[in-house]
Amino acid sequence: MSEPTDHADPPVEADVPEPEGEDVQVAFDVGELPGGAKGAIEAVLMVVEEPVTDVALASVLELPVEEVRAVLAEIEDQYSGGEHGFTVRNVGGGWRFYSHAAYAPVVERFVLDGQQAKLTRASLETLAVIAYRQPVSRARVGAVRGVNVDGVVRTLLTRGLITEVTKDEESGATLYGTTAYFLERMGLNSLDDLPPLAPYLPDAAVLDDLVSEARP
Repeated sequence: MSEPTDHADPPVEADVPEPEGEDVQVAFDVGELPGGAKGAIEAVLMVVEEPVTDVALASVLELPVEEVRAVLAEIEDQYSGGEHGFTVRNVGGGWRFYSHAAYAPVVERFVLDGQQAKLTRASLETLAVIAYRQPVSRARVGAVRGVNVDGVVRTLLTRGLITEVTKDEESGATLYGTTAYFLERMGLNSLDDLPPLAPYLPDAAVLDDLVSEARP
């Protein structure tokens, strides 16, 4: 009598847990949301910390760019009248919610709350020179204003209104320029939107002469 042959049980497939820490792409159809594309765009604009472009919105929501632009224009028009305390604006190359200009006194009182949060005249003058003559060194800015601007430049750097752009090849001095945050705070899309004040400022050659004269 032959011995019975042992047959191995078929392998049991174990449940493999999903790897932790990996991004999970959430699938959704914007058209099925209660507010459609308009509501989806408003939701994104509510949480962004910096202005977001129409191209970025179109990519996230998987919508044609032209459709997103049309919806943004609709939203902007809807909130432009002042019935709401906020509005949507295209500033600094992107879109974002802002408090409406009609409510500026209310917002200013709340933000300041008795504190001096505005830039000083010295800071504003220094910022203007940098904006119109960038990239520019501290020595050149000081030559225009006739005073040392080291402290003011540090203040503007701390507030994120200016940044170190590059180094002067000849002198090695740090050259400064304005930031995207500057454009946002000024309500500008680009430096081309600055008022035509530059012709009234000394040109680079004159600034160099002034810097040379100021050196001992």
